[in-house]
Amino acid sequence: MSILKKLAVAAVALTIAGPAAAQQIIVVTHGQANDPFWSVVKNGVEEAAKNTGASVDYRAPETFDMVQMSQLIDAAVNQEPDGLVVSIPDADALGPSIERAVQAGIPVISMNSGSDVSKTLGALLHVGQDEFTAGKTAGEKLKEMGGTTALCVNQEVGNVSLDQRCAGFTEGFGGKVEVLPTSNDPTEVKSKVQAALESNQDVDTILGLGAATVGEPAVEAVQAVGRGDSVKVASFDLSAGFLKDVADGKAAFAIDQQQFLQGYLPVAFLALDAKYGLMPGGNVPSGPNLVTKDKAEQVIELSSKGIR
Repeated sequence: MSILKKLAVAAVALTIAGPAAAQQIIVVTHGQANDPFWSVVKNGVEEAAKNTGASVDYRAPETFDMVQMSQLIDAAVNQEPDGLVVSIPDADALGPSIERAVQAGIPVISMNSGSDVSKTLGALLHVGQDEFTAGKTAGEKLKEMGGTTALCVNQEVGNVSLDQRCAGFTEGFGGKVEVLPTSNDPTEVKSKVQAALESNQDVDTILGLGAATVGEPAVEAVQAVGRGDSVKVASFDLSAGFLKDVADGKAAFAIDQQQFLQGYLPVAFLALDAKYGLMPGGNVPSGPNLVTKDKAEQVIELSSKGIR
């Protein structure tokens, strides 16, 4: 057979076979459906899918439910994807399911929570921030600003990463810290923070662990009791509303962990791994970055677009 005929046959065979199947990647997080933070993560996942051509499926329980999340991971393992992305808010509850994925030969990357346990469970790397360090950074900054008595408002009780934030904050702050448990319902958060402020006039600092769910209602509570000049409010994560509070001087700063990257990078890494065998050699820190008054205006538009 001539070279031209061989090339023609190869071209026909390629046409019949069609393009190579897209890499299948499944993302399972603990993000609650009503938390705007996770919509930004999902935007990052979808952007990575678009840019890499991978087939990506994002899954999460409706509420903070570790039993349901472990079941979602098990279901993903049964599908034998080319890669699995997981958040790890509770290693005891999710560890067996993640280890099952690793034992099945599925490359796993953790994101957002679980940086301290990611490697021990067999994940290739973690994309996120060290939560204790981030909390400590916030505590040190608020101490510099004159804080002595603080509330650390936890809207997702049972999430180990949030416990680590409050622990780091307590160490960095050095003063009195009360952990105030709430749900992630902003109305409940405002009510509980307002009650805490009314019952303890010494509170001069509030750290929220989520901007839209805690930071914004905490600012409203401070304003409602007329203590805007004496109580500093800071929060993990970003929302357009909380950034406006920072820009307007009603809040001290936001702690940005760049959750868009937490959704985007693991998908991109797993797609490159499936296609070329490429993978970073270690964890990727996406934060923490403090967004203060001088920077807040620049970030508001991107936050409203679901990128920051």
